[in-house]
Amino acid sequence: MAKVQISNVNVLANPAPFSDPFQFEVTIECIDDLPNDIECKVVYVGSAESEQYDQVLDSILVGPVPAGRHMFVFKADAPDPTKIPTNDILGVTIVLIVCSYLGKEFVRVGYYVNNDYLDNELRENPPEIPQLDKVQKNILASNPRVTRFKIDWDGQEQQPQEQQIMAEPEIQQHNQPSSSHHHDEPIVQVPPVEMSMDAMAF
Repeated sequence: MAKVQISNVNVLANPAPFSDPFQFEVTIECIDDLPNDIECKVVYVGSAESEQYDQVLDSILVGPVPAGRHMFVFKADAPDPTKIPTNDILGVTIVLIVCSYLGKEFVRVGYYVNNDYLDNELRENPPEIPQLDKVQKNILASNPRVTRFKIDWDGQEQQPQEQQIMAEPEIQQHNQPSSSHHHDEPIVQVPPVEMSMDAMAF
């Protein structure tokens, strides 16, 4: 049984200009004292074509964590646009909150992010080089997708059968804002042992 659950995530300052930081208010529930830190990262998927364009926007350590409910605000800088393929800057992508304990990922929460111009003329006739100062990012906060992983919270080696399940779940796209720049539906490739892709009931 997982010793830590993410019980709530509030997306703050949304929508916002592309260059503004991401801000998440995260609430976790811990059923037992954890003597070590929980590592949390915000990862921006720069392109559905390759993981090489993923950017870790920030990473924090939370802990040691006593049993109970805890809340923290996670603020992460916007992605570096020079590390994103030009044709992937606009349209729909994914931002992830990834949490690990003792180096083992136990949960990730994914949100679709739509990057688009507010100006209709720019939408209809987008310049070859995106004008980032006119681009707004909109996180689809009402539809988070959650993937959970079974780990050994005491840090001992897992049983071999728990490492044999390999999967490449596809995050399905729902109710995305209209845009003429949508790229192919992104795929997050992970090897979960225990997985739930249901929307989290916050």
